[in-house]
Amino acid sequence: VFYNPVMSLNRDISVLLLNSINKSNLQIADPLAATGVRSIRFLKELSKNKIKKISLNDHSKDSIGLTKQNLALNKIQYKNNQKINITNEDANLFLLNSSGFDYIDIDPFGNPNYFLDAACKRLARDGILAVTATDTSALCGTFPKACIRKYWAMPKKNSIMHETGLRILIRKIQLIAAQYDKALLPVFSYSKEHYMRVFLINDKGKNEVDKILKQHGLFGNAGPVWRGNLWDKKLANKIYKNSLKNKIFNKNNELLKFLKTIKEESKISSVGFYDLHEICQKNGIKHLQKKEAIKEKIKKFGYKASDTHFKGQGIRSNIPITQLIKIIKQ
Repeated sequence: VFYNPVMSLNRDISVLLLNSINKSNLQIADPLAATGVRSIRFLKELSKNKIKKISLNDHSKDSIGLTKQNLALNKIQYKNNQKINITNEDANLFLLNSSGFDYIDIDPFGNPNYFLDAACKRLARDGILAVTATDTSALCGTFPKACIRKYWAMPKKNSIMHETGLRILIRKIQLIAAQYDKALLPVFSYSKEHYMRVFLINDKGKNEVDKILKQHGLFGNAGPVWRGNLWDKKLANKIYKNSLKNKIFNKNNELLKFLKTIKEESKISSVGFYDLHEICQKNGIKHLQKKEAIKEKIKKFGYKASDTHFKGQGIRSNIPITQLIKIIKQ
């Protein structure tokens, strides 16, 4: 049982996302509750009527004891509370023994694979599945054989490996759900620190699943990957706006900058981004213009351009590489 302060941004975004979707009376599942921090934040920070019932589960008895202590510390009455359910089961059995949930949060230590099948089975129509993966060494290509075994795809260790890894993760989750005629579409995704995170909304039906699978394919020498959008741009915009309105979040400059960058790049439909330093190195360009100047020139040619949260020296754009090289050389 552990509590990781570095993951506070992960929990911040979960709160913001649930407050930004137009849904209420949600049945929420936290199958790997650990110290209970995520569910406690949901209970304290989500809008009124957002939660119908929240289920906190962990296989560890120590964890359940800590969760109850932390609920009490936060002045949340959990005994005889119809809104809160606390169980001490294996995560998969907890999910399979349930009647289903509108929001399931899979946030394990390492690889999320062990929990995906049960989570997909118990995800309700229009429900949201949130998945965290911390085994980035496999997804980003340090251990390609491990990625093939765990995620059924070839990673590529290069300048855009974090986006490739995220797209590999999304495809794996979609394939698990596809068996049950569930089409999982990513609405908010990101890579940060030592982990990757994706929120997927469930649209049930064979035709919808077929549409998802058509968007799987190779990306250079990597993949297969999810080649569709990583974000719903309206939701990305709303999450950023809501972070500005929140008295706690609007003081968190790291969070605001991160969400603003994603808001901007969500407007551009592209698979991958451009690493300016790599382009200069490959093309013998010794003097690099400022990134802002390059973005403005791209826009003058009628293309879109933004920063990317994946990399500081990266630009997301729909401009062809040949034209971008000409701009950088100017």
